[in-house]
Amino acid sequence: MRTSIATVSLSGALTEKLTAAARAGFDGVEVFENDLLASPLAPEEIRARCADLGLSIDLYQPMRDIEGVPEAEFARNLRRAAHKFQVMRRLGADTVLVCSSVSPLAVDDDALAASQLRRLAELADDFGIRVAYEALAWGRHVSTYDHAWRIVEAAGHPALGTCLDSFHILARGSDPKGIADIPGEKIFFLQLADAPLMAMDVLQWSRHYRCFPGQGGFDIAGLVGQVLRTGYRGPLSLEVFNDVFRQAEAGPTAVDALRSLLVLQESVGLTEPPPPVVPTGIAFAELVTPDAEPVSEILEALGFARTARHRSKPVDLWQQGEARVLLNTGPGARRDGTQLAAVGLESPDPAGAARRAESLLAPVLPRRRAPRDVPLDAVAAPDGTELFFCATDRPGLPSWTGDFESAEGTQRPAPGAGGVRRVDHLALTQPWHQFDEAALFHRSVLGLGAQESVDVADPYGLLRSRAVTDADGTVRIALGVGPAPSADEGGRAQHIAFATDDLVTAARRFRAAGGRLLPIPANYYDDLAARYEFEEGEWETLRELGILYDYDREAGAAFRHCYTETVGRVFFELVQRDPGYRGYGAQNAPVRLAAQRARAL
Repeated sequence: MRTSIATVSLSGALTEKLTAAARAGFDGVEVFENDLLASPLAPEEIRARCADLGLSIDLYQPMRDIEGVPEAEFARNLRRAAHKFQVMRRLGADTVLVCSSVSPLAVDDDALAASQLRRLAELADDFGIRVAYEALAWGRHVSTYDHAWRIVEAAGHPALGTCLDSFHILARGSDPKGIADIPGEKIFFLQLADAPLMAMDVLQWSRHYRCFPGQGGFDIAGLVGQVLRTGYRGPLSLEVFNDVFRQAEAGPTAVDALRSLLVLQESVGLTEPPPPVVPTGIAFAELVTPDAEPVSEILEALGFARTARHRSKPVDLWQQGEARVLLNTGPGARRDGTQLAAVGLESPDPAGAARRAESLLAPVLPRRRAPRDVPLDAVAAPDGTELFFCATDRPGLPSWTGDFESAEGTQRPAPGAGGVRRVDHLALTQPWHQFDEAALFHRSVLGLGAQESVDVADPYGLLRSRAVTDADGTVRIALGVGPAPSADEGGRAQHIAFATDDLVTAARRFRAAGGRLLPIPANYYDDLAARYEFEEGEWETLRELGILYDYDREAGAAFRHCYTETVGRVFFELVQRDPGYRGYGAQNAPVRLAAQRARAL
């Protein structure tokens, strides 16, 4: 189906919004009246600009407070409408959105509303324009889609139909099954927006917290399925009011918006993109650094060994068990310190994973390859992290390890008691305006499942986190956004968590090898003693080593974890996870964040 987006969903001037929508791949736009009023271009020039960009103008909106008012007021409304219809003809738009009235002058009289909407439709028809009547969730007398349809049906004019808006329907808890009663040809337009489930005034909810389909808690696919069964064949259009989107760069937001519609069309059976290929593990995490020594010291203290070096690039492979870290000191290393730049994802079908990613608008990354280098497919995540689809030492598939030559006299250390066995999870900090985009990306492109968002108190604000995982927890990525420790919005550290079967032994060995664990305040352990009962000596050991503790009573499973100090923008975590524990110790995050802040001062 054709795709469209309301200009109010994007930031910038109208011309910037149009360009962003076209470059993302949208077929059309809804022109929001405020965008037109603020533009220096005449309607004819905007029409020409859209034509040059390959965009249709699918809707002009909104026209407010028209129906159900005293006759003198309605006469003024018709005069206003006639002027707007003239503008629409210059603009090349043939459908106008009319919202249900919120005017204090409006009366609760469906017959009057139908009569006045019919007269409006007669006037619109003279201009070759259709009127799409929409029920606002906070409309004074008409606030549900079925009520709006009854009025449209009573008016009985071919130029009058209804506009269905997923937010207005689902925010009120209306059952979309009633859409089946509306003939498809009388649904003139379909606007889509998701939203997080919140208990708040619906107007404020709508104006500030809408998001793209798949980023919130509404069943958008179920609603769209109901609409399609009526025979509706108009565009799928996004109308999203969101404070973050209106401040973010229009281009990436438009791409994210179209991705949401591509995923939605797949979910309702309209398209069949390449199927998701769910990763089965973390092949490697790549750190870029201008100075490898501080990171190397930490890795050595953790029990890692430098086992190989890339044959053509300044990249070292450090290993322990199934955990692999690449240290890259090449030209891409930034002066502001060590950072997590790339992740290798084990994939049962690397080529298929790349095809899926490209079909959902993930930017494919060009690679500089020497003649003997293994071909690897890579795409960029919304935060810029490079994601490589890998096969590690599997028969019949090229392995990325083939680019590395073993370091003389070294071999991968087998983890003994307290050794690192694998990567437990990665924590990736997102730019403040791309948190929802990142969650949708990792779910749709990688096929991971998303857990509920968690809000964590930070000493200087609030940290929001959402984990995405595969079904059995082999791949875990925690996406976070929150206040940065400096004016640089990307300043917050990221981290790699390593799994061990004996955290106490691992922590003692790390310290004995010269490693420094993050100090945790004694007050935390006083509270821990009040909340949990420990075996003799266990509480004292946790306090001594700076190990944090969490327990899931429902699963009967514990989680123990501790942290290294930060190097550049990266730190490491050691975790011991009991079977059945699926979290990340979120209740300990405020203590960890405060301790890290204290060390940074």
